[in-house]
Amino acid sequence: MSTLVAIAYPDTATAEQVRQELIRATKEHLVRLEDAVVVERKPDGKIKLHQAMSTTGAGAAGGALWGGLIGLIFLAPLFGMAIGAASGAFAGKVSDVGVNDNFMKELGAKLPEGGAALLALGSTDARDKLIERVRPYGGEIIQTSLTSEEEERLRAALAPVATA
Repeated sequence: MSTLVAIAYPDTATAEQVRQELIRATKEHLVRLEDAVVVERKPDGKIKLHQAMSTTGAGAAGGALWGGLIGLIFLAPLFGMAIGAASGAFAGKVSDVGVNDNFMKELGAKLPEGGAALLALGSTDARDKLIERVRPYGGEIIQTSLTSEEEERLRAALAPVATA
C-alpha cells in the first residue's frame, strides 16, 4: 500500500534536494515512488508545482510510437506519428497520475511565501534507511497517511537536534 508524506521546507532548493535523494533511493531499490512533487509558494503568493514527470511528454512519445506503427500498416507513417503524438500529448495532459493537483495547490496555499513542500507518494520496506537519507535536510511534516506512531517517529527523526 502506498503512503503519502508531505514535508515543508524553507525553500524550493531544499525540497528539490530531498526529492533527488528519494530518486537516488529509488534507483537503489529502497523506495518505490509513484509520485514526488515539489510544491512552491512564490513570494507573490502564486503556487507552482514542480512535477517529477511530464505526462504530456510521455503521452506524446508513446502516441508517436503507436501512431507510427499504425501508420506503417496504412502506408502513412509520418501522418500516423503526427496524429499519434497529438492524441498522446492530449491524453497525457488530461490524465492525472499520483497525487491530485488540486490537493497539492490547496496544500501549497498554506505554505509561507517563499516556502516549499515535498509530496511523496510511494512505499518502502526499508523505512529506517530512507529516514536516515532525508534526516539531514530536516523539514516539518504537514500531512501523512502514516499511522500515528509512524508519523511521530518521522517527526522526531526530522526535528532539529538540540545542542547542549
